[in-house]
Amino acid sequence: DRLEALTGWCAIVAAGLLLPEGRARRLFGERGLLKALGEVVSDDGGVLSRSPLAQMEAIGLLSNLRACYEAADKEPPAAIETMLGLLVPPLLALRHGDGGLGSWQGGAATSAEELARLIAASRIRTRPGKDMRQWGYQHVTAGRTILQFDAAPPPRMQHARFGCASTLAFELSSEAQRTIVNCGGAAVSGGQTPVRIEQGLRGTAAHSSLVLDHTNSTAVLIKGQIGKGVEEVDITRGEMSSAKGRGATRLEATHDGYTSRFGLLHRRILILSDDGDELRGEDTLEPVGKRGKRGKVGCAIRFHIGRGIELGLSEDERGAGLALPDGTYWQFRLGGEAGAAKLSIEESLWIDGDGRPHPIQQLVVEGLIVRSGATFPWLLKKMS
Repeated sequence: DRLEALTGWCAIVAAGLLLPEGRARRLFGERGLLKALGEVVSDDGGVLSRSPLAQMEAIGLLSNLRACYEAADKEPPAAIETMLGLLVPPLLALRHGDGGLGSWQGGAATSAEELARLIAASRIRTRPGKDMRQWGYQHVTAGRTILQFDAAPPPRMQHARFGCASTLAFELSSEAQRTIVNCGGAAVSGGQTPVRIEQGLRGTAAHSSLVLDHTNSTAVLIKGQIGKGVEEVDITRGEMSSAKGRGATRLEATHDGYTSRFGLLHRRILILSDDGDELRGEDTLEPVGKRGKRGKVGCAIRFHIGRGIELGLSEDERGAGLALPDGTYWQFRLGGEAGAAKLSIEESLWIDGDGRPHPIQQLVVEGLIVRSGATFPWLLKKMS
């Protein structure tokens, strides 16, 4: 485990700093520490496990180590401060309107207080990263709305113990209310969250994304391992404006996780208006080669709804109302041809920052699609 190796090297350096005649131990530890950092962190500052919990742990390790240098009245290597400056912006990209972190790669919804203490200890003052291509998360802030989008393959088996098949999932918060979430919590199972559901929490269906035939976009194996599936994700990001001059941020990404099994490529487009009051989405399944042109396959697009939000389904089963605890009201509407898919409300669960599961609900767009492809447009709009 490379993060645990980083922990060990930090401990060796700390021992060299704090024990008598520890200079040789410290110098030995510093060489190993610098090498370990290169094996844990990508060029844009995200840890290779893509886990916000691991990102927090790396920041905490280096902050504590810097404190050991100060206690010994020694100057820390410049690489420690440089690495802290790289590590903090990606983590802030996963901070929601309530100040806590999103639920990604097995992590639970870390509290605002815990995150604030960590950032204060790092002494890094910076803005969230927006377009973290290597770490894989896209961050959009519009008005008081925050959008987080997973636009990368799951971490490699050698980099993560709780890798999740969450490619092209998203989370959305409005002010301090998490509106669209992922279940999260696989990395904290074993306490109040049963270990037996850990593998399910890592699956695609536990994330706000599209699922084909009840299968994961990337295989989720036992003991935290990730198997075959998504190998490549293409992502484009840009600004756009309507005829009325209304601006928006547009994210478009594709993944190949279902190509080998079903001959279909998943494309997701998310367009968030600059005022944050409207999120337009489109999920498209495109045939790849001859394999994707015969038969039908079951499809489900899942939107896990934040805790405390009341849902109501429209009579035509094409829309739903979301009543938030702060009194605001959002409307979800499914576009496209009537009868192509139906919208329903199902049970779900969400793991909080203390590892406690809470019952929530999810909106599910479900139907049979032909393997020649299909498109599902949808709209989430703030009404009041």
